[in-house]
Amino acid sequence: MMSSGGYTTIDDQKISGSVPTFPPSEAQGKISGVFRPPPDADDTFSKPAPGSSSDGPQTGGWMSRLTIGSYKPYFDVDTSDVLERIKDSLFPFKATFTEKTANNPDLYGPFWICTTLIFVVAAISAFVAYLAHKWQKKAWDYDISLVTWSAGIFYGYVSLVPLGLYLILKYFSAPSGLVQLWCLYGYSLFIFIPASCLSVVPVEVFRWVVAGVAGFTSAAFVALNLRTHIMSAGERWFLIVAGIFFLQLALAVVLKFYFFTITVGASSS
Repeated sequence: MMSSGGYTTIDDQKISGSVPTFPPSEAQGKISGVFRPPPDADDTFSKPAPGSSSDGPQTGGWMSRLTIGSYKPYFDVDTSDVLERIKDSLFPFKATFTEKTANNPDLYGPFWICTTLIFVVAAISAFVAYLAHKWQKKAWDYDISLVTWSAGIFYGYVSLVPLGLYLILKYFSAPSGLVQLWCLYGYSLFIFIPASCLSVVPVEVFRWVVAGVAGFTSAAFVALNLRTHIMSAGERWFLIVAGIFFLQLALAVVLKFYFFTITVGASSS
């Protein structure tokens, strides 16, 4: 072995075994290192990030996914990314959301959208009830359960429905990425934030129209973005897509009935 000019070379000689090498340098993500989410599913319609291994980190298996650091890539987005994805959720017929987020589905936007929706719905619902009682000169008390029910409904929906859909698609041999589904469903809830604010208007027909438009937009956004992928599930793909669509509409109906249907009695209801 000889060294010259600050470089080390190996003489031409037979060496048994293999020479250990260092991994090549990779493109850097926004936080640190290459974007490499934890394995999302055994088969995912999320494509691997450029320059990364499609298998992702294997050290620790499932136990590695219980660490906070393993989910850091899913929060590696900036304001422009989130705003672009919110805009896509408001124009469902483009159906390009899953293509744009295939390499980098995020949980940052869905978490804050869902959390904002919880407090907006609880606050607007309480304000609507207050106005209804005030106009009829009835006693009114704030119902703290609005916050807990709102949190249970929206956190539960955006967590469990994608999980159930993930298992169904896996059963029909059309598995999708679980985080990709969480991302899609999280952004689909954004339309309910402005819809809740518009529900302040004390006109029942107007509230139903707002709930219907919001529910249809959200349902179409989810169903159309998943349709192409679910078609690979075989003959029953239409039933799955229809179920996704009507379940999302049902969320809008629950939102209208529970939070924005006000009954004024002798005391607060």
